[in-house]
This record gives sequence, structure tokens and C-alpha cells, in this order.
Amino acid sequence: MGKYLIAHDLGTSGDKATLFTTDGELVRSITYVYPTNFFNSTWAEQNPQDWWDAVCENNKALLKDVDKREVAGMAFSGQMMGCVPVDRDGKALRPAIIWADQRSQEEEKAIRAQISEQEFYRITGHKISASYSIEKLMWIKAHEPEIYKNTYKMLQPKDYVIRRLTGAFVTDYTDASGTNCLDLNRLEWSQGLLALTGIDGEKLPEVCPSTHVAGELTPSVAEECGLAPGTPIVIGGGDGVCAAVGAGSVREGDTFNYLGSSSWVALTSKSPIYDPQLRTYNWAHMVPGMYSPNGTMQAAGNSYQFIKKVLCRDLEAEAKQRGVSPYELMNEEIAASPIGARGLLYLPYILGERSPRWNPNARGAFVGLKMEHTRGDMLRATVEGILMNLCIILDVFRRDMDIRELNVIGGLAKGDPIRHALADIYGVKARRLNWLDEATSMGAAVCAGVGTGVLEDFTAIDRFIKVDDVIEPDMDNHRRYGELKQYFDECYSALLKTYDHLAQWK
Repeated sequence: MGKYLIAHDLGTSGDKATLFTTDGELVRSITYVYPTNFFNSTWAEQNPQDWWDAVCENNKALLKDVDKREVAGMAFSGQMMGCVPVDRDGKALRPAIIWADQRSQEEEKAIRAQISEQEFYRITGHKISASYSIEKLMWIKAHEPEIYKNTYKMLQPKDYVIRRLTGAFVTDYTDASGTNCLDLNRLEWSQGLLALTGIDGEKLPEVCPSTHVAGELTPSVAEECGLAPGTPIVIGGGDGVCAAVGAGSVREGDTFNYLGSSSWVALTSKSPIYDPQLRTYNWAHMVPGMYSPNGTMQAAGNSYQFIKKVLCRDLEAEAKQRGVSPYELMNEEIAASPIGARGLLYLPYILGERSPRWNPNARGAFVGLKMEHTRGDMLRATVEGILMNLCIILDVFRRDMDIRELNVIGGLAKGDPIRHALADIYGVKARRLNWLDEATSMGAAVCAGVGTGVLEDFTAIDRFIKVDDVIEPDMDNHRRYGELKQYFDECYSALLKTYDHLAQWK
């Protein structure tokens, strides 16, 4: 039995491929970049051939000095909520419509006209939205009827590659829960929703557990993709849920916060967590019998990057002179600003908002600016605004779960003052993991190991990750932040009409 596991994370900007040992050691990580075609304002497409080329080239690079026969298995993490129509041979019939595409607004409206948002949410665990796969396939049916007619199956990005590797037309529960047509409680395609969308259910692939071995690598493609014939190919899961496993969220109540360009709070539970206000949503988990309630905001790291670009250009030269990262200098200024940034609030809605607001018209703002405010105050207000927004998501889950600690991953988690603010705002123990940027790949690698039997179960993630440090919350600070969070909510509500007006401004 092999001693290596390969994980591919097929993201929006490229494929990040990683090679791990079954003992949890990261051997090598390589990224292959491919383009996205953004056009017509809200359209976003990719060429599925690029995914295939990325997987093949990355495999060869990963195994350049490794015996490919020692690979126990390979699994995938993939961008979710896509639409790849393929024929009976698995050939893509058109460019893939990816998660970022919003063209199917009319299809979204057509669903809304037939079912209440609450009923739909209870079936799928998600809101009705043009972001999801079934609305995209409805658009193809309406606008490209020949392609719809010739579609044998609609696949997700990772599933398209799996078809080419094994010949199987399959998807897993996690990716299926991002289509807007899976009955989340039954883990099967909802015949009722398919009937009201007008989509032929036969065009959807078989739904399997993430650990299902889709097949062994066929000899006809083994040389092309750089692996040994017969290598087991495990389905894996959607990227958000793979990240949950990689962040150690595999047992009931395990909670984590990913702090990247976008950011989310998620946990593991035995049943979906439904919010009466529909602020959060639910994925099926990779762990059998579990779910991953989740809330994702649009512009966490994006806000931080924006403020860095606008306010901190001079820090680049100073950082170079001092031999440090400009982020270290930003952290110093954040640490010098007091809690509440001297009465300054930042609303982090520079890209509209998903959770917890679900308002594409929302806009970013600083509220409370005074002459005496410093750049450090603006940086601290930015961080606090991001974290107060995420805390609203966390509070939704606290109604069902007693959450006293969480794991923190992602680039923003590198800053000490940021993690201190997180612990104080959330009122929880913040545990920073050793691998801040590898969670998604590790989740897929562990899935490969569990699927092939070289790892006992998903708790094997414990040998892959370690806790680098733990920050305890200051409960006095937490109480002060509770008051500030009320003002934060008031500011958002007070600006609702203004957001709508500005959204129409040309």
C-alpha cells in the first residue's frame, strides 16, 4: 500500500496540487495558473481543458523524484456551484459556467415565483440564487437549447476531471449541496425542485460520499496525467468543505474561521442549522453523517488589501528598508490604536455582501471619522469591522451550539493584533493552526486516505495539523465590543436606502 497522497485544489485562479505522506507530512506543493474569462458584466467562464492540463502537469511536477507506484490515492477539492455540461463521452459541450457567474437572474426569478424562500431553504439549506448550478443549467436550456439537448450530465469542475481519469459520471454530497437542487436532509436530488425548474433529473450525475472511489486510473490516460495505471481516484469534495476538514472541523461542534480574501465561519454538526432570517447556509460535510453550517462574507482580506493599497503605499519602502513585511508595520499601527479605534467604524461591504446581509447593493464606509484619527485607527477599524461582521454569523450558530473556541486559518490570521481582536470580539479562545494556507489541500488529502483505507477516518487530520498558538479572550474587551457591535448594526440599517440609491448612480 502506497505512502503518498495527492490532493488537487481546482480553484478559480489555478490548480494547487500537493503531495503528502500518510503520516501528515507536506512533501511538495505546486500551483498551475489558468485564466478566467469575465465578460458581459456578470458572466464568468473557464475552459475545462485547462483543468485537465493543470492536473496532468502538476502530477508530473509533484512526482518528479517519487515512485508513482507509491501513491496510495488521489482526491480533489474543487470550486463549487459550477455548471459543466458534457456529452456521453464526457466531452465538455461549452465553456464551464463557474460560481462567480450571475447571468441566470431570470431563472432565479422563475424559481422564486413557484416556491417560498423559506421552503426552498429548508429543502436545500441554501437561498435561491443565480450563483448556483441548477439556475445556470436552466439558463442553458433557455438560451442554448441544442447544448441542453445534447447534455448527458451536468458536472462540477472536479467531477469533469474525475470523468476523464476514471470514466465515471459522479459527484459527491458536498458539491451536490451547492447545486440548489439537492434535498439536504435526504442527500438525494430533489424531484420536486427539479420539476419546478424544468430540468431533466437524468442529466444529473450519481451522488456519492466524498470518500467514494470513483474508479482506478485508466491505462489510456495514465501516462498523460503522470500517474501509475490503477491509482485509486477518490471523489473528494467542494473547496469550502475540504477546508473544514483541513481546519480540523471533523467532530460535532468543531468550529473554524477562514480569514482570506473572502472569509467564513463554519462548524460541524449532526444536522443542518437553519436560521429564520436565512443569513447562513448549509453544506453536506465530507464526514459521513455530518453537515457544515456556514456563513461567508465577501470582503474580509479584500477590505484589508484595499486599505493597504489606498493608505499604506509608503510602508512598502519602509518595510524593505527594515527587512520586514509591510504587514508587520500595519500590525504595529493596529496594536497602537485602542479598542474601538477611537470611535471609528468600518462597514466591510466594498463588494456588496453575502452572509450575514445578503445585499448586493451594500457599500463600504467609514463612520465616525474625526480629524484626530490616525492611519492606525483606520486599520484597526477595518479589522474590527470585518470581525464584527463575522461575529454576526458566529452568533447565528451559537443559538444551536456552545462555541467556546475555534481554529483560525488564512492569511489574515498571521497578524497577532488581528487574532487578539478576533478572540475579544467573538469571546472565544482563538487557536491558530500551523498550516494557514493548506487547509483545503489537506482536507482533500485526508479524504483520499480515508477513501483508500490508508487512513482510519477523518480524525486522522489531527496528525496533519498542529496548534501554533492560543489566544484567550479578554472578557472586559468582549463586553465593550458587544456595545460597539450594536452601533455597527445600527449603521448598516441606517444606510439601507442610501445603498440602493448609490447602486443606481451612474
